[in-house]
Amino acid sequence: MMSNRFSDTLFQLIHSLEKSEKRNFKLYIKRNSSKEDLKIIQLFDAMDKLSEYDEKLLLKKLSSIEKPQLSNLKTHLYKQLLASLRILKTSENIDLQLHEQLDYARILYNKGLYLQSLKILDKLKEFARFYNQDSFLIQVISLEKKIETLHITRSMQDRADRLTAEANEISERRATITQFSNLALQLYSWYIKNGHARNEDEEKDVKKFFFEHLPPNAQDQKGFYEKMYLFQSFCWYAYIRQDFLMYYRYTQKWVNLFHEEPIMIDVETGHYIKGMHNLLNAHFDLRNFKKFDETLQQFEKFSHSDPSMRHDNFRIQTFVYIYSAKINQHFMCGTFQEGLAMVPYIEEKLKEYALFIDQHRVAVIHYKIGMLYFGNEDYGTSIDYLHKIINNNVDSINDLQCYARLVHMMAHYELGNFEIIDYLIKSVYRYMAKMKKLTVIEEEMFKFLRRSFRISREKMKPEFVKFLQTIKKYEKDRFATRSFAYLDIISWVESKVHGKKMSEIIKQKYLISTHRA
Repeated sequence: MMSNRFSDTLFQLIHSLEKSEKRNFKLYIKRNSSKEDLKIIQLFDAMDKLSEYDEKLLLKKLSSIEKPQLSNLKTHLYKQLLASLRILKTSENIDLQLHEQLDYARILYNKGLYLQSLKILDKLKEFARFYNQDSFLIQVISLEKKIETLHITRSMQDRADRLTAEANEISERRATITQFSNLALQLYSWYIKNGHARNEDEEKDVKKFFFEHLPPNAQDQKGFYEKMYLFQSFCWYAYIRQDFLMYYRYTQKWVNLFHEEPIMIDVETGHYIKGMHNLLNAHFDLRNFKKFDETLQQFEKFSHSDPSMRHDNFRIQTFVYIYSAKINQHFMCGTFQEGLAMVPYIEEKLKEYALFIDQHRVAVIHYKIGMLYFGNEDYGTSIDYLHKIINNNVDSINDLQCYARLVHMMAHYELGNFEIIDYLIKSVYRYMAKMKKLTVIEEEMFKFLRRSFRISREKMKPEFVKFLQTIKKYEKDRFATRSFAYLDIISWVESKVHGKKMSEIIKQKYLISTHRA
């Protein structure tokens, strides 16, 4: 859960500001406010110096402000901060630029300068079309229609017909975009709540929902947003079904769409970043080592570009996704120890960005770090990281909670903590059964662990050989791949069979695969 120190919205906003934004705010206030309003500067400075929000301490620091005044001053300060940021950030954002020009057109209209207003609106339409901003075009055309309806402008003889045709065309396009975006959102929401489809019945449900809500002639779409949301819909549909080849194809289409219209990377930076993240995940799932490396290099190069560095949101997103991919790269190569060298930097950044990163993302990173320690045979530290997930009531994907418990149990098994293993087996089994997350892989794992109590360590190797033969049968089973994605159980068992470290087993597989390629 979010720390109490971030519970106040004004405190959050102030502590999200960069030095240049703070400096700009003070200049803005001194230029636009009365002496009385300069009290908000005192409030701003006091809150900026607080390490966590404490109203009693705040009032002590502000002797000139009474408690009944504080609420109104905070509201006023919040509005002024947003106003100063709007002025500072207008040139960095297409939406803000469009809205600024529309505001000017409305001001001119209200002044009775109809033709000047229409001239701005004409330019705005060209600008909005260039950046595929259909939703904004609706507002522009709406104001144009209002002017033409209420006033005789004689600006163009056939303007009424043109406006009607434009309005109809955009409305139809927006309706299609809304259908696609709704479908993409609902599928992504399904995955966040449920994880991957566990069996044929769940897959049938998802398939039925997908095709019932997919607009007719979906593949014939020409517009940027129609295609983007279409590709996202197919992407989530494939990912839920664990059809990783289809997932890869549509994440690649998603990213290619931006490369074909690079101007849209500036407009929809967040969608581009998400597309690159999913493309890296697709290469990871398919073990496309070379393509993974190429895409990661491309993503890292992008992380230093203007669109990525322009806003906190995008800078933080790229950090989370790039380091998630880098950890995955160490999983693929078996270089767990090298991967652990990144952990101090990642932890430092998680602390720095605590205000901005949602707790689900933090939990995913903690799971990955826990797996790095597990792969490096530092089971105690792995348990510490897994506890952060297990003991947190964050609303994360059930799969993550289940596998955190499963790996936590295996870490205790490796440490020889047999006095609690029996309890953990029962507890984790009950939890996964309750969440309906037990696949044949987990069932076989629990059977093996229960059997292992009756066998001495010296005689365990034949049991590991049998267990390996059993689970290898399911390596290509689409509904079992979720288990292998969260935990490379086959490599773990192979390490026991061959008497090698898990990292050596994975590294050997990686070298064989790259040699073949």
